[in-house]
Amino acid sequence: MKRNHHASYNSTDRKWVMPLTVLGVLCCLFLITVRRAKYPAAGKAGFTPSTSSGKWESRFSGGGFEDPLKLPKLPRFAYLISGTKGEVPQVKRLLQALYHPRNYYLLHLDLEASDAERLELAKYVKSENSVLRTIGNVMVIGKADLVTYRGPTMIASTLHGIAVLLKLAGDWDWFVNLSSSDYPLMPQDDILHIFSYLPRDLNFMEHTSSIGWKEFQRARPIIIDPGLYHSKKSGVFSAKEKRSMPASFKLFTGSEWVVLTRAFLEFCVWGWDNLPRTVLMYYTNFLASQEGYFHTVVCNHKDYQNTTVNHDLHYITWDNPPKQNPVSLTTEHFQDMVASGAPFARRFEKGDHVLDRIDAELLKRSANGFTPGSSDVVKPSISSKRLEKLVLKLLDSESFRSKQCI
Repeated sequence: MKRNHHASYNSTDRKWVMPLTVLGVLCCLFLITVRRAKYPAAGKAGFTPSTSSGKWESRFSGGGFEDPLKLPKLPRFAYLISGTKGEVPQVKRLLQALYHPRNYYLLHLDLEASDAERLELAKYVKSENSVLRTIGNVMVIGKADLVTYRGPTMIASTLHGIAVLLKLAGDWDWFVNLSSSDYPLMPQDDILHIFSYLPRDLNFMEHTSSIGWKEFQRARPIIIDPGLYHSKKSGVFSAKEKRSMPASFKLFTGSEWVVLTRAFLEFCVWGWDNLPRTVLMYYTNFLASQEGYFHTVVCNHKDYQNTTVNHDLHYITWDNPPKQNPVSLTTEHFQDMVASGAPFARRFEKGDHVLDRIDAELLKRSANGFTPGSSDVVKPSISSKRLEKLVLKLLDSESFRSKQCI
């Protein structure tokens, strides 16, 4: 891949360097965790997107640390939390559970929510005694987007949030999109700790080119989203005509929940290549475009197609056969959620008791309080070992490359 696009491993001979290196690095985590209970942050921020393969390789020798006690720099995450009418309590609770002074948070209530609800959320963030006001790393979108369920306005709203974070949120490494129905399964300290050992060019997204039934129900039909030109919400509708499959790029589909690098998203928003705009125009008439846009862009560009990790870092369970929405998670799913090692899960109903259990047992968070965290110290819990196990599995040298853009 080309170095000037901040991607790594630009030849076939070196395609195994990243997974082998990461496996070696993560195997050192146990020794480091035992020796040190506190991990000081090195520097003001984590690696920037300019981290190159040369810099990555120079920090390690023989698959391990040059200095076992020289810890890597902590990254920063930029979260987009989206909600709609009546979901202010869920958005507040999710923010409290996710909050960490190192990260950035952008909150969006779509146009279906009232101005009063947006004002309530803004006042909460800016309240005089709020830790959020003191740190200043939480923002609320004032001019809301109209979002049509499964229409292209969903991906348009996500790109809007990304553009705001690129402009205002400073130096972050990964973007995470969540809805008010999501919830973390571990403290941010654990996620920051594990991700500090990873290359800054890995894009986590579940994806495949085997679109199956979606060819005839999503790709060939032409849909229109009135949300693109109306100010009131309504459903999408279909045109009578059908279209052929695209010839200039290959379609990919997958989960709409992603963890994407700043470098890749700069490419999508600022696009020095025309691919992101071309694909976006195509997906304007595509049902559930949020499940294919980023996946198609990343897998059709040579500078990014080798940066994918085929997982959305969520625990989600479905009915058999799958219904339109995933199963609502309850205490019956608690052990499976924990065992998955995933840092996030969905879909949760408002106020379900399993959220209280997650707060108490996994996040160590009191009611209406914030998950503990410090800007210059991380204290990994046992949950970090579960995430480490998942990452080791995803980056296994025997399967990592074979699952990229397949």
